[in-house]
Amino acid sequence: MNRQRWKKYGFMAEVIVLTLTAALCWKDVSQGAFAAGHGAEQAENNSSSESAEDSGTGSGGNSGTDSAEDSDTGSGGDSGTDSAEDSDTGSGGNSGTDSGGNSGTDSTGKDYIKWVDFHVTSEAMRQACAYDVDTYGQEGHLNWVDLLAYLGARYGGDFKQYKAKDMDEIAERLQKGETTVEKLSAEIKSFDYYREAYGAVLDGLVGEYQIEAEDQGQGAQGQESQGEVSWTKKYGLKGYSPIAKSFPYNDYDDFGVARSYGYRREHLGHDMMGQTGTPIVAVESGYVSAMGWNQYGGWRLGISSFDGRRYYYYAHLRQNFPYCKSLEVGSIVQAGDVIGYMGRTGYSAKENVNNIDTTHLHFGLQLIFDESQREGNHEIWVDVYELVKFLYKNQSEVVRDDATKEWSRVYQIKDPEASAYLESDQGKQTADIDPANK
Repeated sequence: MNRQRWKKYGFMAEVIVLTLTAALCWKDVSQGAFAAGHGAEQAENNSSSESAEDSGTGSGGNSGTDSAEDSDTGSGGDSGTDSAEDSDTGSGGNSGTDSGGNSGTDSTGKDYIKWVDFHVTSEAMRQACAYDVDTYGQEGHLNWVDLLAYLGARYGGDFKQYKAKDMDEIAERLQKGETTVEKLSAEIKSFDYYREAYGAVLDGLVGEYQIEAEDQGQGAQGQESQGEVSWTKKYGLKGYSPIAKSFPYNDYDDFGVARSYGYRREHLGHDMMGQTGTPIVAVESGYVSAMGWNQYGGWRLGISSFDGRRYYYYAHLRQNFPYCKSLEVGSIVQAGDVIGYMGRTGYSAKENVNNIDTTHLHFGLQLIFDESQREGNHEIWVDVYELVKFLYKNQSEVVRDDATKEWSRVYQIKDPEASAYLESDQGKQTADIDPANK
């Protein structure tokens, strides 16, 4: 009897022990799963699309930074960053987002930004630009990027929350001296990040410049007469739409959509559909850092900004006649200059082949905060759809030379940034680049 009772109690004790053990194990497993899920979520939030629609880190190419619809950065290829509509950043590239966060440290220990999500609306850019231009020359001059950075920090980068009155409020505070940019930096922890990130996208688009006057040679007030050409000094938007004036196109926000040529990836550029031969225009003044054939982007052109922060990528240019004949690697271009012509080349290892179904320009913008980001898994490509909408207000008027079949701008500009760059040591080195490398 005692033996039976002992067996009964022993069995009950064993059940209790097993139950407690199972409960403890379930607790450990559930906590581990939560931690793993949280980590995966963080990695997903911090990581971005691979590299461009068909961007590749591929095999053959040209020197410079290649970043367009179909840019390729490959094994024997371009000494630069190739990232456009179909640019490939190899096996596991990120569109600017690194799982380690949004900032990094270079070899000298200096922090740099590792990814940027640019969601500023064209409406916000127009309002900020108007404040900048309208207050130019005044004691309370407002910088448009400062205004946008404040709202970016306030919205956490989400401009779906944008309201014009929010910008009016901060503009009024700054003009009245109630706050300063330095105080904003102290008040909002993320302000400095957004100022640097948005500045990398926008800093070269507004400023001083000179433009040929329509009434040339008449010596109008405020103009400098130089021979038969009359120049007007201006301050304002000096960045241009990538499509010349009077040439129709259509587009939509296609950043991040799937591409499959070569392998499955995401589109890291912006497609603008139009007619073959449509003149393509330099958005910002800079120098040609890459040109030639890329199997993803076809005939493509890369232009770097003078401050080294922006790399503009133009791909799928016209068969047989892709570029302005005067261009070569190292050429200096002014914002608004015609640089090439729309086509549908690409998706072919063989040069000068039309394998793209629809005639269009793949326009891409890469940001560079550290040299390690020029090519590979850490490239930063931003969505330029809203930026293109904003730049539509400033299209370059062009004219055709029937003898050469070339298009060129009607009114030339003088960008002081270009002049300063040409006089710098770096500018002199750029001008000496061997054209054979193009």
